[in-house]
Amino acid sequence: MKTIAIMQPYFFPYIGYWQLIYAADYFVLFDDAQYMRHGWVNRNRILKPGGGWQYILVPLKKHAVTESIKNVHAHPDKKWKELIIGQLAHYKKKARHFDETNELVREILFSNNEQSIAAINFAIIKKLCAYLDIKKEIVVSSEQNFDYADVSDAGEWALRIAEQMEATEYINPAAGAALFNREKFSSSNIKLTFLKPQEIVYSQRCVFEPSLSIIDVLMFNGVEGTKDLLKNYSIESSDK
Repeated sequence: MKTIAIMQPYFFPYIGYWQLIYAADYFVLFDDAQYMRHGWVNRNRILKPGGGWQYILVPLKKHAVTESIKNVHAHPDKKWKELIIGQLAHYKKKARHFDETNELVREILFSNNEQSIAAINFAIIKKLCAYLDIKKEIVVSSEQNFDYADVSDAGEWALRIAEQMEATEYINPAAGAALFNREKFSSSNIKLTFLKPQEIVYSQRCVFEPSLSIIDVLMFNGVEGTKDLLKNYSIESSDK
């Protein structure tokens, strides 16, 4: 059995992303995809002082609208790293696990000298997987020389990668189920399943803001509490 999941490389992504890594044997960072503005590749969300949420952001160099994620680079001005640390400061008054989480984020950001946003996110994901004791194989799509010649629709990117990795099962977030054709996966002897997260709510000492960055989860739950939350999901067959 060989279970894989595939996602674009996101910046400090929300807990559902980590659940997908946790559920699979192999996790593919799909940096061959086109970069899309206003997505999660170079930004995410944390609480802001007084309630609500704010973005943490990696500013990017100018690039073509159709550029692949793998060819998009961070702006050379590194002030964004200190800005993010400053944006986290207000957690100190409300989050039990501020000190260790703030130290972790600082270490991750300032030990990372990568220039491409894909490589920055790969480094973040590897370090956080180690911190959360998620021992899974993580590969970068652009380093695998996958053949996408037969891709005819959005759902087939994952199918072609799964075929070439000789996967027996492909897991996708349940929210994207409409993109996939079960018969096509079945024809390739690949089981198509979907990860459905359970409702995750924890005290943020304000009106709860769901689906924030893993940084927020760690601030309020710590490493052990976050590891427990990783297990709050079910895997459903595409037959349902």
